[in-house]
Amino acid sequence: FLPQVDSANAGRVLASDAAVFLKKSGLTDLVLGKIWDLADTDGKGILNKQEFFVALRLVACAQNGLDVSLSSLNLPVPPPRFTDTSSPLLLSGATSSDLPWAVKPEDKAKYDAIFDSLNPVNGLLSGDKVKPVLLNSKLPVDILGRVWELSDIDHDGMLDRDEFAVAMFLVYCALEKEPVPMSLPSALVPPSKRKPLSVPGAMPLIPSSTSTKDSHQALPPVGILPAKTPLTQ
Repeated sequence: FLPQVDSANAGRVLASDAAVFLKKSGLTDLVLGKIWDLADTDGKGILNKQEFFVALRLVACAQNGLDVSLSSLNLPVPPPRFTDTSSPLLLSGATSSDLPWAVKPEDKAKYDAIFDSLNPVNGLLSGDKVKPVLLNSKLPVDILGRVWELSDIDHDGMLDRDEFAVAMFLVYCALEKEPVPMSLPSALVPPSKRKPLSVPGAMPLIPSSTSTKDSHQALPPVGILPAKTPLTQ
């Protein structure tokens, strides 16, 4: 990775060059900022080779659902993944189907137990059934609204078993003071929801007008977290 960002071959990486490169990891700016702060130990806005490798290692940790902290550096993780954002094919997730799911099997078992306890109908939970669980976390309503939007991947106003696991994962991240991303990272998309990248021309077949319309129709069920009045009562 280093030659891509150290074009002058000076053995160091400037913040501006690193920012462009690290953005290709698909992580949020908040997470990348945290990674930079941890890697740039002397706060000079420049990473030497060793610090740059620390940054890459932290990117890999974040992509695999681990804490972005120096204590995570010794944990075994796959190498970090970067996509060329100028290529729509890569951006649409050519490799995302191979990513390990960020929800660990032991956590998934816990989330499944909660899911089953909420009496799903046809394997789905309505917003009304999920709402008390989310509110129980005592997180701000706007955060919970984003958790719902990110986890209701097919925008049907219901959560299936995998979507519910995503919601629980995001709630626990937020409780650990990890920022809830604005869009769902590839590693968090359940394997069952990942679209295989088959025909390069397949993507534009969906007219943009219908996709935006669908997403607007999907917002009312977010009535799971309506105004703040029910909370204050």
